[in-house]
Parts: sequence; C-alpha cells; structure tokens
Amino acid sequence: MSISESPTADDRREVTLLARRLTVELEAFSHGFATQHDLHPTDVRAIVTIMDAARSGGSLRPADLSKQLDLSTASVTSLLDRLERNGHIERVRHPTDRRGVTVVPHDSMMQLGGAYFGGLQRRMVDVLESFSDEEVSAARRVMEALIGVIN
Repeated sequence: MSISESPTADDRREVTLLARRLTVELEAFSHGFATQHDLHPTDVRAIVTIMDAARSGGSLRPADLSKQLDLSTASVTSLLDRLERNGHIERVRHPTDRRGVTVVPHDSMMQLGGAYFGGLQRRMVDVLESFSDEEVSAARRVMEALIGVIN
C-alpha cells in the first residue's frame, strides 16, 4: 500500500498484528534484563513504571503502582519489599502527605536500566528520524489509542 492509497480492513488488521509482534519482541528484550539481574518479569514492569514516574518528575505511590500493574495492594507490598531489599528502589515520605510514601528508583537502577534499555531506545529514535513529523505524530496517536484499548 502506498501512502496515497487508503488503508483497507486487512491493512488495519495487519497494524494490530504488528503492534502485537512489537509487544512480544519488547517483552523478550525485557526478559533478558530480568534474567540478567535475577528479577521476575513483574519486577521489571514495576521498575519501568517507577523509573518512568521519576523521569516525568511525578511521584508514584504504592496504590498507583497497584493500579498500573493490576496487582493487589498485598502483592505490591511484597514486590516493593523485595525491590527495596535488593537495593533497586526506596520508599520515601510523600512530599505533601506525611502519612503517605512514594516509590523512587535508586540511581543504580536508573543506570542499569539506562545501560540495558538505552541503546534500544536510541536505535528506535534513530529509526523514527527517517519519518516525517506528521508520520511520527500519527504513529504516536495510533500507539496511544491502542494502549487506551487495553487500559
């Protein structure tokens, strides 16, 4: 299909299959990180969520993590205990709620994550450089909409 052609129903289905394939490939890549650092896949999901919150300047409470990972509060408490015990994260007082805590990654985890995932991200950004601004904007809208279907 050329850019001037309208996508067919088959083209649209193919995009969803490619999104699924990308997800599988990213999961396999993440599994390598988990294996290398003796982490459970859920630990990696939690660490990525915690790192993303830290990068965006936001705070992440255990209840937020529970919701984002679709885990019970008891499971998140066990997960955070394990990650904290292994030196990956820290629970600190919430900046405005003295009774609450937020979860932050240790610098060492940010460095480990950056070392492992950073190269992949740079290569992906390099690929996106070959597309027009309009195409990248459209891809972003598509990805956000597809993620919205899941969430």
